[in-house]
Amino acid sequence: MSARHAIPSSPQSRRHLFRWFVALFLVAALAWCAYVYRQIDEVASRDEAIPSDAIAVFGAAEYRGRPSPVFHARLDHAVDLYRKGIAPVVITLGGGADADSGLTEGGVGRDYLLANGIPLTDIIAETRSVDTEEQVHRLAAIAREHNLQTVVVVSDPTHLFRIRELCAESGLDVYTSPRPPFGRASSETLLLRYTHEILGYTALRLGFETSSLYRWIEGKNDD
Repeated sequence: MSARHAIPSSPQSRRHLFRWFVALFLVAALAWCAYVYRQIDEVASRDEAIPSDAIAVFGAAEYRGRPSPVFHARLDHAVDLYRKGIAPVVITLGGGADADSGLTEGGVGRDYLLANGIPLTDIIAETRSVDTEEQVHRLAAIAREHNLQTVVVVSDPTHLFRIRELCAESGLDVYTSPRPPFGRASSETLLLRYTHEILGYTALRLGFETSSLYRWIEGKNDD
């Protein structure tokens, strides 16, 4: 039989083949999402904080110089770790947008730490990054500049898997420490958080440029 006759040519055969391709794609996509979900959940469920050279707090939204509830919880957790002697330095990460009137997440985080008794000499504020990937790159630069060998990274539980993977790619030796929960997150909120992280990690692995969508991927509109 010739190759021309071996390829389904009728409309019905082509539709059948298309359905198989769609089904295989959906199965593969579901399997990938389930795998990433398990990785996110595993990292989210444990606190690895041990004595290190620094604590890094990943930025979240700020409102006119005040940390959002999410950012507040991350900063409080960093303060607790600092007081326990986990590290002598706290790094706050995150820039700002034009609408923020010059305020930045890193700067607001620094001011919050100062108000909670951490001396300025023990704080490093990074104020230029716009998303998680850039925060990790700037954290790596800070670590090299200050000879920081190990860093405890603080963020939301579901955020930490992607942070850990980005840090590994940047050569950072990190330990993850999720901020404690506050209030009770609804099922819809949890689903949204996991979806954000699955999409963000998938985009990372595929090498997609997501700068125009970073605020949605980062979930900052919910902070």
